[in-house]
Amino acid sequence: MTGAQILVVEDNEKNMKLFRDVLEASGYRLLEATTGEQAMELAAEQQPNLVLMDIQLPDLDGVDALGRLRADARTASIPVVALTAQAMHGDRERFLDAGFDAYISKPVDIVEFVKTVKEHCGEVDGE
Repeated sequence: MTGAQILVVEDNEKNMKLFRDVLEASGYRLLEATTGEQAMELAAEQQPNLVLMDIQLPDLDGVDALGRLRADARTASIPVVALTAQAMHGDRERFLDAGFDAYISKPVDIVEFVKTVKEHCGEVDGE
C-alpha cells in the first residue's frame, strides 16, 4: 500500500465515486474538492503528493486553478494531472503546454489512470 495522499478535484459525483473507489482500493489517501477554490485551500493546507484536476469546474476552471497552484510557493512543486472530457485532437498538448504534468481523458481507462497516478506519486510499475 502506497499511503500517498491525492487531492481529487471533481464536481461530478459519479466520477468522484469512481476515482475514490479506484484510488482507495490502490491504497491512496484521498482529499476531495468540488471547486477550484476548495482545491486551492486543501492543497495549501494538506500538501498532497498529487492533484488530479478536473478542467471544467463551477467556479474557476482547472487551468486557472493550476496557475494559482504554481504561483503559490506552498503548492508550486506538487504534480498536477489534468482530468478532462476535453479529448479532441490537440487537447493533450494544450493542457501539457499550460503546465499540467500529465493528461487523462474521460471516460478514464482505469489501467492508464492508475499507471499515471503511480508515476506521478514516484512509484515504479511492478514494485
